[in-house]
Amino acid sequence: MGFKFCSLLVLFLSLTSNNAGLCYGQGDEDARGKAMVPAMFVFGDSLIDNGNNNDLPSLAKANYLPYGIDFSGGPTGRFSNGYTMVDTIAELLGLPLIPPYSEASGDQMRFGVNYASAASGILDITGRNFVTRIPFNQQIKNFENTLDQLTDRLGALELAQELSRCIFFVGMGSNDYLNNYLMPNYDTKNHYNGQQYADLLTQQYSQQLTRLYNLGARKFVIAGLGLMGCIPSILAQSSKGVCSEEVNQLVAPFNTNTKVMINNLIRNLPGVRFSYIDIHNMFQDLLANARSYGFSVVNRGCCGIGRNRGQITCLPMQTPCPNRNRYIFWDAFHPTEAVNVLFGRKAFNGGSDVAYPYNIEQLARL
Repeated sequence: MGFKFCSLLVLFLSLTSNNAGLCYGQGDEDARGKAMVPAMFVFGDSLIDNGNNNDLPSLAKANYLPYGIDFSGGPTGRFSNGYTMVDTIAELLGLPLIPPYSEASGDQMRFGVNYASAASGILDITGRNFVTRIPFNQQIKNFENTLDQLTDRLGALELAQELSRCIFFVGMGSNDYLNNYLMPNYDTKNHYNGQQYADLLTQQYSQQLTRLYNLGARKFVIAGLGLMGCIPSILAQSSKGVCSEEVNQLVAPFNTNTKVMINNLIRNLPGVRFSYIDIHNMFQDLLANARSYGFSVVNRGCCGIGRNRGQITCLPMQTPCPNRNRYIFWDAFHPTEAVNVLFGRKAFNGGSDVAYPYNIEQLARL
C-alpha cells in the first residue's frame, strides 16, 4: 500500500451512525445495538493467539485437548483452558469473539480479526526454535491484506471513516525474551545487555506501531510484560522454585521503554490515543493477594510435566488439574482462563494503576 492509499484509509466504514461492525447482515441487530466500537484488531503472541498457528508447520500449537477443555466447542488453538484476555475484552466491548486471520473472510471480518501467532515476536528472528510462526511484521502485512479485502467490499471512503474508532490491541515482547534472548542457541545476549536489548525492541516496536497508524489505526491498547521470572517454565529452572529476580530485572527496561515510546508517539502522531495495560502491576498484585482473588496455587501449571509442571508443557490428552479456577497458571507459560478474565476486566474498567492514561472502556468512548 502506498502513502496515497494509506491516507485515504484515514476513514473506515461509515456504515451506520452507531458502532455496528465493519459490515453486517441480517441477524446482527443485537451486535449493532450494544457494540461500543466497530471492531477490534488483535496482534500478539500465544497469550492471545486463537488459532492462527493451527495449520502451520509449527511446534507452537494448542489445537488439542486439554487446551480448550473449558471453552465452548473445545480446542481452538487458544493457549488456555478457556478464554484469553482479548476474548473477555471483546465481550465487554459488546463484540463477538474475534476470529483468527487464518479463518476470517467476508462477513467473518466485520467485527475485527485476530492476527496473533504463538512464538512470534517484535523481531522476525524470535521463535525460530518453533519452526514456523507469524512475526509482528508479517501480522501487519496480514492486516494490510484484510484492508484490501474490506476496501473491495466497502470502498476506501467508507472503510477509512470508522477505522479510527476501532480498537487495536497489541501484546508483543514476551517471546523476544523467552524464545530469543534467554534461549541458549541464540547469541543475542552476547551482543546486547538488558537495556540495549530493550532499546532495540522498542525502537522496532515504535516503527511497527507507526505503520499501523499510517494504515488508519488511532486507538491502541498496548499490553506490557508481566512478571516473567515467576512463570512455571522459569520456576522449574531453579531447585528452590522461586521467582527469578534476574529475569524480572531483565524484562523491566522493556516496560519502562514502552511507556516512554507511547508518550513519544502521542507527541508525534496527530490524533493517536493509547491505553497501556500494566500486566506487571496486575501480576504483582495477583501473586501478593492470590487468596483474596480466589487462587490457591500460584507456582505451578495446571497442566504440564516436571518441576512446577513447567519443564514440559501440556501434552495431548494429558489430564489437567480438576480445580482449574484455583490455579494462576494453566501451563508452563500461560495463565488460566480465570486469570485471563480477571485481567481482561481490569484492563477494561480498572484504575490508573493497571490501565493508563485510559482504560479500554474510556478509550472506546473517546
